[in-house]
Amino acid sequence: MRSSSAPIYAALAGGIAVSATKLIAAAVTGSSGMFSEGLHSLIDTSDELLLLYGKHRASQPPDEMHPFGHGQELYFWTLIVSLLIFTGGGAVSIYEGVQRILHPIAPEASMWNYIVLALAGVFEGASFVVGYRQMRKLFPDCTLLQVVHVSTDPTLFTVVLEDISDLIGLSFAFFGILLSDLLHMPVFDGIASILIGLLLSAVAFVLVRESRGLLTGESVGKPMRLRIRDILHADPDVRAVNTPLTVHFGPDSVLLAVEIQFRDGLASRAVADAIQRIERAVRAEYPKVTHIFIEAEAIRSSAL
Repeated sequence: MRSSSAPIYAALAGGIAVSATKLIAAAVTGSSGMFSEGLHSLIDTSDELLLLYGKHRASQPPDEMHPFGHGQELYFWTLIVSLLIFTGGGAVSIYEGVQRILHPIAPEASMWNYIVLALAGVFEGASFVVGYRQMRKLFPDCTLLQVVHVSTDPTLFTVVLEDISDLIGLSFAFFGILLSDLLHMPVFDGIASILIGLLLSAVAFVLVRESRGLLTGESVGKPMRLRIRDILHADPDVRAVNTPLTVHFGPDSVLLAVEIQFRDGLASRAVADAIQRIERAVRAEYPKVTHIFIEAEAIRSSAL
């Protein structure tokens, strides 16, 4: 299932619209929470650019050095995005918050912070709606956590996770500034910055975990493997099928390797015809299976 780049462009537009505004407001008011939010939006904008570049690289056709295509480039750039979120967003925000707690400075002209946060909520909320609708279109029966687990296109859930963290981060910044104003305790502004940093670190952890699985040769889900085995068994010339071996080479590219034992006495031409039928049957149901390697051998015992 190919996802659109629309959520990335929407998030990119929203990030550009609010990141500079937040950073300017942080400079004017001296708010640690607003600085962390500005950094958060700036990192998000950089992330969207990297994801777009990753999608572009992944769409390149196969060549001599990459015979299975460049689909895994997308997983590599998603890993880079997760590291950028952690180091450039999470770690810096936590450091800034700790410094503000140790050396509290009351934010000035807080009304500007509230105005900027309200505008940011509008832009980032619109970005979230675009990404969430795209996710629901592709995975109508899955929760967000299920999408993160089963989706092989990390751009979709990366953008949605970033949008959710944006909205939660805005609430942290708002309450940090509000409590600092009402209670005259600027330490709450630093606490808000730390919470934003922890939130970004959690998002980065999820992205690293998912990118690692896809980069290290993750198989398709068990239901798809079982269905592929059923398709192979259904051919009249197939006697036995070993466990299908699969690996993702990108969001829309899967390699399938399988050992099949055909009926005794089949001529080589009949075996070739059976292999062609099997390939057509598998691709008719799963077009993303772009590479199929079938080896006609005795079947070893194997459990799926």
